Amino acid sequence: MTQSPHRFMDPRLWLGAGFLFFQVWILLHPQQPLLERPVHLVFALGLLILWRPLRRKDKPALWRAGVDALLLAGVVAVAVYYLHQGERLSARMENVSDVELIDRIRFPVILVLLLEGVRRAVGWILLGVILGFLAYVYVGKYLPAWLYFRGFGYGELVEIMTMTTTGVLGITTATSVQFVFYFIIFGSMYSAVGGGQLFIDVALRVAGRATGGAPKAAIISSSLMGTISGSAVANVTATGVFTIPLMRRCGITAERAGAFEAIASTGGQLMPPIMGVAAFVMAELLNLPYARIALAGLIPALAFYLSLFLIADLSSRRDGTERLPEKDLAEIPPILPRLHLLLPPLVLVGALMWGYSAQYAAVFATAACFIAAFLRRSTFMSFDGILEAIRDATKQVAEIAVPIAAIGIIIAVSVQSNLALKFANSMIGASGGTAVGSLILVILGCIIMGMGLPTVAAYIIGAVLYVPALKAFDISALSAHFFIFYYCVLSMVTPPVALAAYAAAGLSGGSVMRTSMAAFALSAVAFFVPFSFIFDEAVLFTGSYAKIALVSAGLFAATTIWAASLGGYWFRRLNSAERLATGLAGLAAVLAPTGTIVWGAGLVAGTMMLVWFWLSARMNAPPAQTGAGA
Repeated sequence: MTQSPHRFMDPRLWLGAGFLFFQVWILLHPQQPLLERPVHLVFALGLLILWRPLRRKDKPALWRAGVDALLLAGVVAVAVYYLHQGERLSARMENVSDVELIDRIRFPVILVLLLEGVRRAVGWILLGVILGFLAYVYVGKYLPAWLYFRGFGYGELVEIMTMTTTGVLGITTATSVQFVFYFIIFGSMYSAVGGGQLFIDVALRVAGRATGGAPKAAIISSSLMGTISGSAVANVTATGVFTIPLMRRCGITAERAGAFEAIASTGGQLMPPIMGVAAFVMAELLNLPYARIALAGLIPALAFYLSLFLIADLSSRRDGTERLPEKDLAEIPPILPRLHLLLPPLVLVGALMWGYSAQYAAVFATAACFIAAFLRRSTFMSFDGILEAIRDATKQVAEIAVPIAAIGIIIAVSVQSNLALKFANSMIGASGGTAVGSLILVILGCIIMGMGLPTVAAYIIGAVLYVPALKAFDISALSAHFFIFYYCVLSMVTPPVALAAYAAAGLSGGSVMRTSMAAFALSAVAFFVPFSFIFDEAVLFTGSYAKIALVSAGLFAATTIWAASLGGYWFRRLNSAERLATGLAGLAAVLAPTGTIVWGAGLVAGTMMLVWFWLSARMNAPPAQTGAGA
């Protein structure tokens, strides 16, 4: 407890506590959007500046402190503006009421704060994209053909960006206010009471003694952690520090150990019930309940992790990977005395299933964290622990809220200039007017944007630019959004810039590029899963239960066939020709619409090959190995 007085004086703690109080207050007493959203953003900006002070080593400390103090004064000025002018802003008529002098003076202040916040939170890439869209407002009138845009006057720009719910205070900030904050608080509190460590230990108990136990434990723990954090890099950091050394002790190379952790952690953003921040944005963009988005993501996520689990098992059998040392398993604390820590995620899932809003479900689950922590003395939360959880959670919120608020600039420019629709028409022309060509271009665009951009940023930009093109081919909005979401997530393990693989390589000590390439290879099965719900929306839990069951069974079977090809083993080693044939059969079953001849042929051919591999293994195996299998 010796650190408590120091922490208690930390301004970041007090500002974070104020942020928490404000969010609880608006949950119980909802306010006008033009009060809730700017105040939320002001809290986030203040915290971001305090947590990420200016670090220019070429400038004296006093100069750096002065810049930060000036930015904080700007945050206070913006807060005063919105609190004082909030009633007028809520009552005014867009495009009719005047933009006053105080509005024009305040705009550059908030713009500078946002741009500097983006730079500090995620770096120069997203900042460059936002500046490019702002420049388009003024240079669009000089551009040819479909790029032409008459532009905004200064007053129009001020009004659209910061005085209405269409720009900075639009749908992205609304998502942060309504969803992101509450789920990050829950995740931080759950980790603080020991829930994250419980997931890791459960995974080791379940899979530790099996063939490929170490990578399987990484897959299980990362999928469970993904339901809490929803961040690939955070997942790698939280679970990889335990699982990567275990894989290395089993003889797995540093690059392959890092690859397993990177791809398993990346999948956490796809795993319901929480998924990633982008999933909450998707719910807002589609105007659907978040529970519907989570349900739609269930079958693809299960197929994703089934493929990883099978590849871990089959490749371990092929390579003769050692099992986890018994001493490592013996050191795992007993699970039974900690099972009460499963209460919070159960409360979260139960509340969502019972029809409560996502915000209330997260609040109930957070309250359950405290209840669960004090059910046993061994999991009691200290006062320091609670303070640290509040500090950590509100820091995470700030680092997400500021960039996605700034992305509102991109959305506003794209919508107001009709750039999104014009871009879609141009992309259709570049693809030759075919759906497959457009899908390939979308994949390339999502992966390129994901190289250095957070998933949520890449997804929002992709949704704005690419969804209109996909809808032109009669692809449903839900399928189009999920398609874009999936590839923005997979960009985290796609070379040359694969952020999750970079983080895993840092923990494993392996080559960054070889780790990225290995992670990309492991994701090969999942890479084509999105085509299944483009061609058959039942994969997204749409349609009759019979159709959903048939489509799910087909997808899982196709995933198994393809995983055998990539793993290179099915009761015995597979040669190159066998792997190629199996892979083609699995790929046909994944890509073809359910019920078509190609789909059926792929499943039948793949299943027959797997049966033949099993029979040939039994016929050729020595008697002592007859029972061995996949």
